[in-house]
Amino acid sequence: MRFSSSFLDEIRARVPVSEVVRQKVKLRKEGREWRGLSPFNAEKTPSFFVNDQKGFFHDFSSGKHGDGFAFLMETEGISFPEAVERLAGLAGLPMPVETKEQREEDQRRATLGDALEWAAEFFVKQLANPAGRDARAYLDRRQVSAASREKFRLGYAPPERHALRDYLAAKGAAVETMIEAGLLIHGEDIAVPFDRFRNRVMFPICDRAGRVIAFGGRAMEADAQAKYLNSPETPLFHKGATLYNLHNARKAAHDAGAVIAVEGYMDVIALTAAGFPQAVAPLGTALTPDQCQLLWRMAEEPILCFDGDKAGLKAAYRAVDTALPHIGPGKTLRFALLPDGQDPDELLRSGGPGAVKQALAQTLPLVDLLWMRETEGAALDTPERRAGLERRLREIAAQIGDETLRRYYAQELSDRLRRLFGRAPGPDGRGRDVTPRRRGAFRPGVPEPGPVRISQALANSPLFRGVKPPIAPRDALILLVLMNHPDVLAAQVEEVAGLEFASVEAATLRDAMVRWTEAGAGARSELLQALEEAGLGGIAARLEGMVAHAALWSVRPDAAPVDAAESLRQALVLHRRSSALNRELRAVEARLAESSCEQDLALLRDIQTQLSALDGAEAALEGFGASSGRSPRSL
Repeated sequence: MRFSSSFLDEIRARVPVSEVVRQKVKLRKEGREWRGLSPFNAEKTPSFFVNDQKGFFHDFSSGKHGDGFAFLMETEGISFPEAVERLAGLAGLPMPVETKEQREEDQRRATLGDALEWAAEFFVKQLANPAGRDARAYLDRRQVSAASREKFRLGYAPPERHALRDYLAAKGAAVETMIEAGLLIHGEDIAVPFDRFRNRVMFPICDRAGRVIAFGGRAMEADAQAKYLNSPETPLFHKGATLYNLHNARKAAHDAGAVIAVEGYMDVIALTAAGFPQAVAPLGTALTPDQCQLLWRMAEEPILCFDGDKAGLKAAYRAVDTALPHIGPGKTLRFALLPDGQDPDELLRSGGPGAVKQALAQTLPLVDLLWMRETEGAALDTPERRAGLERRLREIAAQIGDETLRRYYAQELSDRLRRLFGRAPGPDGRGRDVTPRRRGAFRPGVPEPGPVRISQALANSPLFRGVKPPIAPRDALILLVLMNHPDVLAAQVEEVAGLEFASVEAATLRDAMVRWTEAGAGARSELLQALEEAGLGGIAARLEGMVAHAALWSVRPDAAPVDAAESLRQALVLHRRSSALNRELRAVEARLAESSCEQDLALLRDIQTQLSALDGAEAALEGFGASSGRSPRSL
């Protein structure tokens, strides 16, 4: 019986070789491989190895080598179809029926593959032609070398509506095939199907074997309806079940012992060129469970390196929810949060490969990001709110499928609550006093956990300070400028939306102003009216009360817009720098909590010195309430 390559690939993807081998051989994990005694020869020293990332076993004593199918055939003397049937059962896949319809389906998939391969060739040719001049200029600006263009088979889709269709037709492809491959747009109201991708830089998307199965296209027009456009779902392409650059990254991930998941095509290309070929990316959607499984087949702790802005942090938080039910020993995630709102490509251009290495060396484990999400900016000033946090954490831990890991997560989160509140739930659900006793007495045989990682916003919460957290002077300046100068707000709305504020009031006011601006904006009086209707009039009034005595006259409504914009620019520079330093400080503190080293202690002191210097730089902002008369230049 003939089996399609896609069916065999699916079995290999679902059933690791180690899972097949361990039915016959007792395996022990050694680094990225498994090791055991040869099932083919009697031996005392293990010489039999299994590598799930590469998908094979190798027996040095006998020289036998192969995948899971070959192992069953060698150890049980069964035929290849019988081995396929056995592993298909383990994978939960029905065996294909060799019928006329099945043969036709295989042929149809092959035909779709041919059309997509021809399309990739067409796009590559168009990029090299005069028509691709602007696309080449764009790639030049993004510093994509000729070698990278060739490696990733980058191309260009011309603006004509039927250029690709006519090219494929000349190759013998039917219009129905082009439609099914996602290359043409059709519909009842479309008399003549036309090219889906037009005037776009083209990125071929490949399966595990490197076969083109879809495309992504980056628009060249600034006002295009969709900046990035992917192929639709087809018989060959399911965007939630593959990763961009998967075929190239598999070996590189094995060699490096790590895989890096980023957000975009250009990030993957830039990282690969900079010496990080183990980079992959989801395809325009949030990370899916299937994509997590693909990552775990390449590394036990994939690193998610998302953009260092508000949207990137939200994507990381969503990834936590996606991965949590599926994590276990040897299957988790780490997170690299990039500084100053940069994406990996921008970080490379500003700081070089060294900056990326530093970000990858400071990754956070999944539990840290989970804790950060649940506590960042949280109001924990009442027993009810503290109980709510405890309940949420308990429910989150319950989502973990692996029983052992679920127990450890519940204990870890309970320990953090203990250190945060001084009390934690006992085994019966009732409170117990867990005030730390003498060192080592908390849990016999288990070292006391290090200091909890909490955000600055939580440290400033009423729980710790006992008072309502004020809006910091720098944050107040930013909000005053935005509230009094709606035109400045409109010009900076995207950056403003991603700002991190320690005060919940400040963040709430900012969010309201951003929503008002995105809804159409208007005059200052209209903004103040909108804030009043949203129940934020009190906060706005307190900020306005600062204006009469503000150290910076440029925040006032009658200040020139250029001066207001300059004050905002300088305040944002300080704000971004402060946020980046505080993130670095938290990362260093976390490492020191696990083990102390002179290098991290020196780095800690350096960051603290920089933060102190930064406080001095914003001394002008501390003048709220005193008429110092400083100019914006004093920032």
